[in-house]
Parts: sequence; structure tokens; C-alpha cells
Amino acid sequence: MKLYHAPGSCSQAICIVLQETGLNADVVTVDARRHLLPDGTSYYDVSELGYVPLLELQDGTFLREGTVIAQYLADQSPESKLAPAHGSIERYRLLEWLNFLSTEIHKGFIPLLYAVAAGKWIDTARPKLESRFGWIDRQLNGKRFLMGDSFTIADAYLFALTGWGTASWMKSVYHANIDLGPYRHLQAWYQRIRDRPAVQRVLREDGLLAD
Repeated sequence: MKLYHAPGSCSQAICIVLQETGLNADVVTVDARRHLLPDGTSYYDVSELGYVPLLELQDGTFLREGTVIAQYLADQSPESKLAPAHGSIERYRLLEWLNFLSTEIHKGFIPLLYAVAAGKWIDTARPKLESRFGWIDRQLNGKRFLMGDSFTIADAYLFALTGWGTASWMKSVYHANIDLGPYRHLQAWYQRIRDRPAVQRVLREDGLLAD
């Protein structure tokens, strides 16, 4: 397998899933701002959409969209228990989280990451995103992970997205003007995820370990 990845982007979640499962994949670093590959060629020659993650399977098949790729990898390693079994109510709870993170958190960050282009939309986008993080913070009260006691691909996804916020307890190549400091349950959760050996390896490889 081959994973196209931009350090600090949402594809960080897929790198974490790979480390957690122990599955092997060649990681190709993409310059997300210039859409270039390490050899200087255009990433658009590989992906017409131009964004990461993108997973190339052994037979040349491509899988797009992080939530789909994460589920695929988790299902290749059921012993890792990163995703509940198909058909179980727990699997639908996982899908609930993945859809929420994709539509409410991931897309909610876009105006903040492109503040100049967003203009006055920032005044609407920031409080909405903060309210969503406040809701997540309440869901984490009394829980170790989003799904309860088990780390899943949803935790990996949220970890990558949370790193885009502004707080002293995180480091990222992307920065949005949102204050995540008040969310103590989220902060404790973030530290638990960050301390996982698999996550530490990804952060180290991406150059994102805080000094």
C-alpha cells in the first residue's frame, strides 16, 4: 500500500491508524500548499482533487476520503479493535462520530484556516465551531475515549483535527484562531491520545513533537 500524506493535515489520522494496526504502507509526503510530490511533480497527476489522504492499494485501486480509508485499514486488522464489527450498534455509533467530525469539525475549521478569504463569515464560523467542541468536551466527561473505554479511528481523526486549534498543549503546522483551552475533558483526552506510542511515532516523523 501507499499513503499520500501531508504532515499536520487530516491525513495524520491515517498515519496513526497505520501505526496502531501495524499495517505496512509506504508514506509519500505531499506539499499540501503547492500540491507537489517529493520529486517535484504535481500531486494532481495522482489525485485530480488534490487533497490528502489518498491510499493506493496493492492492485492499484485508490481509496479516497479519510473516514473511508480509516475504516478500511481498521477492518484489515480486526484484532486492533479500532472499529466495531459491521452490523453492530457500536459500528453505527462510530459512523455517527465520523460523520459528525467530518461535517461539523473538519469543515467547520475551513473558514478559520482561510480567514482572509472567509471575511465576515469568521464571525459565524468561530462560535459555531467552539460550540461543537464544547459539546465534544461534555461527551468526554467520564470517558477515556470517544466511544468509551476503547480507542478507535474516531479518536485518531479528532486528534488530527484538534491539533489545528489554538492551545498551549498542542503543536501543529496549521493554526486556527479558536480557544480550546477551557475544555478540560478534551484537554485530558488529547494528552491521553498524544501519549500513545503510535501517536508519538507519527508526531516525531512529522516533526510535530513539542520541545
